[in-house]
Amino acid sequence: MHLYDLTIAQASGLLARREISSEELVRALLARVEAVDPLVQSYVTVCGDEALDAAKHADQQLAKGGAGPLCGVPVAIKDVFCTQGVRTTCSSKILETHVPVYDATVVAKLKEAGAILLGKTNMDEFAMGASTENSGFFPTKNPWDLTRVPGGSSGGSAAAMAAGLCLSAIGTDTGGSIRQPASHCGVTGIKPTYGRVSRYGIVAFASSLDQAGPICRDAEDCALVLSAISGHDPLDSTSIPAPAPDYTKNLGQGVKGLRLGIPKEVFDAPGLSPEVRKAVDGAIALFQDLGAHTVEVSLPRTDLAVAVYYIIAPAEASSNLARYDGVKYGFRAPNSESLKEMYHTTRSRGFGPEVRRRILIGTYALSAGYYDAYYKKASQVRTLLVQDFQTAFQSCDAIISPVAPTPAFRIGERVHDPLAMYLADIFTIPANLAGLPALAMPCGFSAEGLPMGVQLMARHLDEETLFRAACAFQKATEHHLRRPPLANERKTA
Repeated sequence: MHLYDLTIAQASGLLARREISSEELVRALLARVEAVDPLVQSYVTVCGDEALDAAKHADQQLAKGGAGPLCGVPVAIKDVFCTQGVRTTCSSKILETHVPVYDATVVAKLKEAGAILLGKTNMDEFAMGASTENSGFFPTKNPWDLTRVPGGSSGGSAAAMAAGLCLSAIGTDTGGSIRQPASHCGVTGIKPTYGRVSRYGIVAFASSLDQAGPICRDAEDCALVLSAISGHDPLDSTSIPAPAPDYTKNLGQGVKGLRLGIPKEVFDAPGLSPEVRKAVDGAIALFQDLGAHTVEVSLPRTDLAVAVYYIIAPAEASSNLARYDGVKYGFRAPNSESLKEMYHTTRSRGFGPEVRRRILIGTYALSAGYYDAYYKKASQVRTLLVQDFQTAFQSCDAIISPVAPTPAFRIGERVHDPLAMYLADIFTIPANLAGLPALAMPCGFSAEGLPMGVQLMARHLDEETLFRAACAFQKATEHHLRRPPLANERKTA
């Protein structure tokens, strides 16, 4: 096995036994990035020298013994997290040269655990998109098929993970932006309960929806990383004041007796690919074979989730992105003759078309005369969606569904059809609106060899159930063990 194919658990064991060094592991990953990333284009910034320096320090810690499981492990971080001394762009021209003076709490926790920052990954600009085609720099490609999208907005993180360009990647999930790209790239990702992981130092898109989480090869690795980055943060007013559990403790318990809810409305949703439906049905059957019980549940307002999301998220985005005006930091358009012209030109040139579209939608929804008709009404329906989940969880422990309606679509296929692009998140958005934890993992492959994912959702703060179920599934399957047929040397796609 190549070093870049190791799981965190495997690498941690090798590092602890001193069978490999962190410096050796980092050099192998950097060589892999140099050879393969010109094809995939998952990184915006590679921190080669800094990573090697950090690896030498990690080796010193490992030599003393007692280091944690992430010590010396190379990770990639979505370019929406502030990183001290390393530029944070949000894949936007308006922040192309921005270098923060502090670390996001997630980054600080990873460094404290001894993880090595390998680089910052590409994304849809300001996390707005489902394909990473909205990056202000370049589109990322799916390692399974370089003509396909990797999903988004954390497409760079998921693609880097799938292509063996890191051992773990951190993303953010506002409407499915960890789970959908994890599904499209054949890896495992989890969106924790809203407030479980600090948002301090994450450049905000939609503040009531954004949540950070890991993308890894399997559920065990996700549990290791989430254990490290979770916990209360006094710097984040939305952080849940509860200690972070060790998510690895109960991974081997299995699913015997677990009540698995099957929402009838989800499986009747229009646009669900027969291939995806068959793969998810197969996952349900396997859970039954492993001892889980299935019950039918109802989420009657699921069909309203996308509409609610695309009022609330743009409204919050229009407020959050008002700070990018050319005055405080970031890009400023030159040669403006007035303050108003400078504002207009800076934002027109600095923001891409999808960001501008969402700012306009959000500003309209919040404007006088329309607030009650749109934002207030969407917030009321959001409460009803939360109540639907509360009712469903009275009869089940977890809810199963597809992650995305189809396997990864082709680059350019939906660029000019925003509605079709938005519907890619139809199955993932409800968990964000309700603040629930949700995990995505591979459950099969299409006839064209593309990964397809299954999603598990649980009650608030019940990530343990998700990890327990996912680990049992992955012990009984090999979908997560498959690797994309990507060459190890540079070539033209």
